[in-house]
Amino acid sequence: MLHRREFEPGATPPLSGLRVVDLSRLVAGNMVSLQLADHGAEVIKIEDPAKGDPLRAWRTDGHSLHWKVYARNKKSLALDLRHKDGLAILADLIASSDVLIENFRPGTLEAMGLAPAVLHARNPKLIIVRVSGFGQDGPYRERPGFGTLVEGMSGFAAMNGFGDREPVLPPLALADMVAGLYGAFAVMIARREVEAGRPNGTGRGQVIDLPLLDPMISILGPQAAMFQVSGEIPPRTGSRSNTTSPRNVFRTRDGRYIAISASIQAMAERLLRTIGREDMISDPRFANNTARVANAAECEAPIAAFIAARDSAEVLAIFEKAEITAAPVYDIDQLIDDPHVAEREILVELPDADLGHVAMHAVVPRLAATPGAIRSPAPGLGEHTAEVLRMLGRDEAAITALAASGAVKLG
Repeated sequence: MLHRREFEPGATPPLSGLRVVDLSRLVAGNMVSLQLADHGAEVIKIEDPAKGDPLRAWRTDGHSLHWKVYARNKKSLALDLRHKDGLAILADLIASSDVLIENFRPGTLEAMGLAPAVLHARNPKLIIVRVSGFGQDGPYRERPGFGTLVEGMSGFAAMNGFGDREPVLPPLALADMVAGLYGAFAVMIARREVEAGRPNGTGRGQVIDLPLLDPMISILGPQAAMFQVSGEIPPRTGSRSNTTSPRNVFRTRDGRYIAISASIQAMAERLLRTIGREDMISDPRFANNTARVANAAECEAPIAAFIAARDSAEVLAIFEKAEITAAPVYDIDQLIDDPHVAEREILVELPDADLGHVAMHAVVPRLAATPGAIRSPAPGLGEHTAEVLRMLGRDEAAITALAASGAVKLG
């Protein structure tokens, strides 16, 4: 059972006072601004008055659950950027902000009259995060940059899956989320440079070129070095590893699966003793990690037989007692019911106008002295338009006129 939490509107996490204008759509940019918002930044989402962020259209049983998760702690300003008054409002807002996030095709910001040089002339401390598929330069800069394309081109899909089947793309927006985490980290690096008190700091903002491709390649580890040295492309191995063994998922008698990673020599030997195959430790085929990787199928066969003869709970109890690095492979329903997940409130339920309560992950990471907080739910389209316009000095008559002209939409 998940813990039910209330929103904490009065919380002041460490990034309180940092204003972020988020012009992005879909996942990567929203992932950048989510990390900043969860830790206190004021994130103002710029949305199309007619449709809003496309995440709103990703629905499950009629509910925009992606939006509810990725847009928490944010404000919605519904602004028509094709309208001259809408563009003027955006320029004023950026001038009073610390961070701008955009994921237009390279060159679009310049075409709007909002090139980084123009923005920095008015706001020298502005940090500009430019999210794209392939970067602001290079021969692929103009290509559409959906994460799926990057997950294929990066080498990830070619590594993923089984050798006798097609490459496998991830079943989630992995490239976007990885880029989003890198992007939030990059904002903090750039913010450090803005801080005037930092030794040798310039006190100026800068542009962060954040493609999806580069971060995705970076998480693949030493693949390029391994190919350079060996000249070989490792085959897809399913849940096995090309670098350590034994490492796989194993089916139990009651139809569950258990993941095992015995990636150091001592753990591999402990596992083999626990399943009653101490003789394998001195067998040259399994005596060290290199040998076990070369003979992975033979090494795993007795492990698989041991697990297949027992129910999941029994296997996990045996392995826990023996301090074997093993864990159950959960479906989401099992994860929600796990006592560790519940006690640590890794997933929580928060009030929701449509569903009563909605489950989502808690703030990550956990800071002991200055924790983040979920201060507000995802906003309705244009919910904060009037609030932001007042902040920019527009009076009620001006706000009414802007709404009537179509430059903005009031929530």
